[in-house]
Amino acid sequence: MTTPGHPATNDLVMQLRIDAPLTQSLPEQIANQLSARIVSGAYAPGQRIMEQAVAAEFEVSRGPVREALRLLEKEGLVIILARRGAQVTNPTIEEVNEIFDIRAMLNGLRDRLIAESPQRDALLPLIEEDIRRLVQAAELPGNGDEYIETVTRLNRLLTQAAGNRRLQTILGSLAVQTVRYTRLGLSSADRRRQSVRHWQGLLQAIHDGDGDAAERIARQRVIDSRDAAVDLLRAQQAAA
Repeated sequence: MTTPGHPATNDLVMQLRIDAPLTQSLPEQIANQLSARIVSGAYAPGQRIMEQAVAAEFEVSRGPVREALRLLEKEGLVIILARRGAQVTNPTIEEVNEIFDIRAMLNGLRDRLIAESPQRDALLPLIEEDIRRLVQAAELPGNGDEYIETVTRLNRLLTQAAGNRRLQTILGSLAVQTVRYTRLGLSSADRRRQSVRHWQGLLQAIHDGDGDAAERIARQRVIDSRDAAVDLLRAQQAAA
């Protein structure tokens, strides 16, 4: 099977999948490639994904492709329509708001658990290192790919450190569903600087063992990303 795609985006998708196995089945490998394209925008919202074309590209039968698309449907990245096949999801602004709101609440719970954990001191140097990378990446030109990759790695670290398997699974799924819009919400340098300030505040809250502050900051960080993404979506709709 051939596996075209942008390596950095493929790695990003793997980081989002907290429970991704080390050895993937053929449908899982195809799903990873297709989701990377959806996340990067190579497949646009509303675009159909043709089973036969994907099967020919990856040099496989249609069976593994069909199973890969079912996996993506479970993650909310595609919808499979009768007699039309798979189509990249195109959530309404209301639906984007709902998904981010849920993620904000759960991120708040996660970061509270970490701040109140007696093992938090061992985690602090790792968080500090990633936040230093965020400070540097926030000022880089472009649309913030390196910043997004560092945020993804940091979120994965925190989600795993929370020690709650059910929370890990749910947050992993939500991260995959929202990453397209997180990219949009962090596409400007001003927004990345605002995001850095939230992360620095979270670091201090964890250092102080302040669960209330950690939860509040985590929620606000996601809400700010939501609001920026929704504003840009509205602008795109108005322009169209």
